[in-house]
Formats: sequence, structure tokens, C-alpha cells
Amino acid sequence: MSSLSVPRSSIPCYEGLTLHLFPRYKTVMGRSSTTFSGKWHSGKTTVVRVPQILANRVIQYARELDTQANVARDPEAIYRTAAHVELNQPINVAAVPHRSPFRYPGGKTWLVPYVRSWLSSLRPRPQLLIEPFAGGGIVGLTAGIELLADHVILVEKDADVAAVWKVILSGQAEWLAQRIEEFSLTKANVLTVLRKAPRNPRERAFATIIRNRVQRGGIMAAGAGLVKNGENGRGLSSRWYPQTLAERIRTIAEMRERFSFVEGDGMEVIQSYAREKNAAFFVDPPYTVAARRLYSHWQVDQRTLFNLLRRVEGSVLLTYDSTVEISDLAVEFGFETQAVAMKNTHHARMTELLVGKDLTWLRLAQASPVSRARTAQVTLAFPQ
Repeated sequence: MSSLSVPRSSIPCYEGLTLHLFPRYKTVMGRSSTTFSGKWHSGKTTVVRVPQILANRVIQYARELDTQANVARDPEAIYRTAAHVELNQPINVAAVPHRSPFRYPGGKTWLVPYVRSWLSSLRPRPQLLIEPFAGGGIVGLTAGIELLADHVILVEKDADVAAVWKVILSGQAEWLAQRIEEFSLTKANVLTVLRKAPRNPRERAFATIIRNRVQRGGIMAAGAGLVKNGENGRGLSSRWYPQTLAERIRTIAEMRERFSFVEGDGMEVIQSYAREKNAAFFVDPPYTVAARRLYSHWQVDQRTLFNLLRRVEGSVLLTYDSTVEISDLAVEFGFETQAVAMKNTHHARMTELLVGKDLTWLRLAQASPVSRARTAQVTLAFPQ
């Protein structure tokens, strides 16, 4: 038997293909979810076991179907919460909607199921979700789009990243979306954009998106180099999905009344809303280990941050790298912690810490009888 990964949308076609071309084979096919987004344009895939003699024919047919698909469109995803995941198993980010136009180092797409459970546990629903170190803003975007909070305040100090959010949320999103769709991604064009001083916020926002998508790991700090080989030898275009990026920008813009943006210091904004009882704070500060390499504004006084968050009236959820320093600060200031598994941009398995004043919502979610969708399998039998 041979295991193949094929576009999920093509599975019915394979059944027909197998029956039509190979009628003498009685085949039982095992099926489970995974993803190979760098290999298949059509998104989510299914692992299929077929007789080895058929493997090359099936893969050839799959690739023919895949070339007809729209490139890099986000797959439909089951609504997953913390009840659907194992703390010691990394979340498959392909099963979570990607809403941000950024490919952000340290991005929190993997955290979305946990955030859904956290915000849904709060009564009443938060009037405000404040993300004081927004970056790519995936948590704030998820909360706003899925109505997990009445309003979301995104805060970012980096002027380049801030330009993107200001353009999207100020009525200029269509210009940015069209500029992305029309741009011809060549090395010469990229260097022209990156070397040119932007004349206005729109040009700065566009240059930021380009830089984010063509520099290694999405790193925009000084010294980051351009992607060389990229995924499957696609070079600079490895992470350049103009239609998908434009669609994400337009989606955010359509709901921009749910969001506010502040260019400034996240700790000052936390202080401004410290007495808001019906506010929730998602805090994802530059991490203690890798921040200097990843971000332009990487210096944060972690002790001051913990002390500030201890005094706010609203609910708090932080994420951090799992270090002795952070664990000690959590204990000192009366926070609970929970280690969770995740994978970084290089697909290396790592452990991060969820930190909060009260993680009862997570314990209840993990005790829920909800079946574990990530380990479910379905067996399909071909008729003779």
C-alpha cells in the first residue's frame, strides 16, 4: 500500500476514477485530515491509502485537478475550540481560518481555538477586546469577525505595521487590495518597492506587505534577507498569494466598524483601560528569547507588564515562550500557567505558555466530552 496526500475536494473524483479505470481492484481506503499547503493549491488535503500500483496514476490525476484550483484560498474549517485539541499536540493551523494579511513571526493562528473558548466563557460578552501588541492581529481579527467581543482595539508601535492597519481601517483598503492584485512579483520590482521611500501611508502599507511576504520567515526587522529557494523552489513567490491577501483585506474592511487602531505603546493603552470591568486583554508581547532578532520594537519590561496586568479589572490571557523567568513572574504576580504544544514557522515542535488570572475555562474545555476532531478517521470502502 502507498500513502498519498491529495486535495480533499478531489476524493469523489478518485472514487469514480478507481472504479472506472481499475474495476478489478477491490480497494479499501483509509482517510484522515492533514495539509500540504505548499504542494497543493486547493488547500486542505486528505491522506489516502491505495495499492502501490495505482499511486502514480492517482497522483498524476490529483495534480491535474489541482492546477485548475484557485491558488492559496483558505480552506473551510470546522469551528474548533479548546475542547477539540490536545494540549500536548500542536494544532494544525490549516484547520483554522487565516484572517490576517500578515505572515507574522510569532503569529498566533494556532491559538485561535483557545481564544474562542476563553472569550466565550466570559459573561457578559466583553465589550472590548484589547490587543496591545497586535502585530498580525489574528486574535483581534478573530474576535471581531466572529463577534466574540463587541469591539476590538488593536495597538501596534511599529510604524510600518501600523501603516497597514491604518490604511485597511480608514477606508483605503480597496486601493491596497487592488495594488496587491496588480503587482508583478519579480525580484527587480520587489527591490524597487523596498528601496523607494514611501510618499504616503498607502505606499508605506503596500511596501510593508511586500516586505513581510518576501523576507525570510516574514521577519521585517533590520537585517532580514529575502527568501531564496522558498517552498518547492518557488523563491520570492512562495508566500505571495495576491488574491487571498486582497480578499482578507477586503473582509476586514467590510467589518471595520468593529475595530479601532492605535499606533502607540501597548502598556499605555492597557493602563488606559485598566478599570474597564467588561474588557478583555489578549497580550502577546515580544518574547524574551527571540524578540531582538524578530522585531524592531522588542524591548518590554516583563515585570512591569505583569504588575500592570495584575491590577486590571478585566480578564487577561497572555502567551509567552516557556522560560523559567516567565514562570517565576507568573507565580510572583498570582497568575496561572498552562504549557501547550505548538509549531514554529520552521515546523519545529515547541512549548509555549498560556498565562492568565484564571484558567478555569481551559480546564473545563479539556474536561468536555467533545470528540477529538484531530484524531477522528473515516474508512471508505469502494463498491465492487
